[in-house]
Amino acid sequence: MKVLRGGTLIDGTGAGPVVGATVVVRDQRIEAVTTRSASDWPSEAEIIDVSGMTILPGLIDCHDHLAMHGYDLARRWGIDEPQSTRALRTAKVLQDTLAAGYTAVRDGAGLDTGFKRAIDEGLITGPRLVVSLCIVSPIGGIGDQVSPSGFSCCVPNDPLLPDSVVSSLADVRPVVRRIVRAGADVIKCATTGGASSRPGHGPRDGAFNLDEMQALTDEAHALDRRVMCHALGGRGLRTAIEAGVDSIEHGCYLNEEPELLDMMAERGIFFVPTFAVYEYHRKSALPHIRERAHHLREPHVESLRRAFAAGVKIAAGTDAGGHGHPSNAMEIECLVKAGLTPLQAVRAATGWAAECLGLERDIGTVEKGKLADLAVVAGDPLDDVKMLQNPERIALVLKGGEIAANRLAKTSR
Repeated sequence: MKVLRGGTLIDGTGAGPVVGATVVVRDQRIEAVTTRSASDWPSEAEIIDVSGMTILPGLIDCHDHLAMHGYDLARRWGIDEPQSTRALRTAKVLQDTLAAGYTAVRDGAGLDTGFKRAIDEGLITGPRLVVSLCIVSPIGGIGDQVSPSGFSCCVPNDPLLPDSVVSSLADVRPVVRRIVRAGADVIKCATTGGASSRPGHGPRDGAFNLDEMQALTDEAHALDRRVMCHALGGRGLRTAIEAGVDSIEHGCYLNEEPELLDMMAERGIFFVPTFAVYEYHRKSALPHIRERAHHLREPHVESLRRAFAAGVKIAAGTDAGGHGHPSNAMEIECLVKAGLTPLQAVRAATGWAAECLGLERDIGTVEKGKLADLAVVAGDPLDDVKMLQNPERIALVLKGGEIAANRLAKTSR
């Protein structure tokens, strides 16, 4: 038994902070949440004084690329170093991400199921993983890896990351099935280009027709998999929402068609805006990427505000990978700058994020019976959310009741 005593609790439900809270952990789960300051805990209890600190649910990133370590072509394709070195580099990222307070991450492509198995078996440390393996897109979409010269032969064929390029409507369902067979927890797809896509395939340029996307979502749902869809604007954004995906990733131009926001709210489609990645793209060395990222800034902020007003649930995701790890908490600051309150932004990275992943029964909030995934912060993140980006301010991390990182001695000095 562990007893975290005396902290201020932000439980992830949207409720305000509770001063002088005590969270009791037995084995993997939360046994009680109380404000009583008792001294009669069982003799075997480990009492952890967190007075003056803030207790949060373990933080969640709904859109990361944990096995991606840069935006240049060689790193994107994994041909810049031996695969063993790359795997160990990714393992270090997983360890650092957990130590930064992120106890669950949904990976948006590139991470194979071996890392999830390694964490589950205790070979390495890391957050709970929800993996998509790869990005389903049609020929010419963002999942179609072709070099600027038109060749793709130099890209290594990784059997753990199946070919996800769809060539026709008849090919959609088999592609989804192969990805699920390879171990995907969620299906990632793309109906538009993006800020960092090749010239001529930008944020409003479509990919997939409605019948293809309908087949994709129907097959994924038949296999009990959710669908996360990269969609920024234009026809492709509407196609994704009409087809019934479970989350819109990026959604930068949702403000242009407000009726889509009503559809998202009605259907329970989450919005994962990923502001953080565009902060990076605005500094890109490539002019077309910089221009796109600057152009979408104001519509993106307006899309968040309109989505929230329409009742769409917001989930935090960084789309990290090219801009470094672990930078997950940067998205919380971005959400505040875009108009959410600090409490709402924290909820987007906890309670709402867990719902987006379909894991709300076990994680995302500090409540009796939930898994004891907790982050203790030295300070008040509602006063300054930026502190969540400093690992040294993350005093204690618990995952399933086990201490994953402990900096209490440093933060109490």
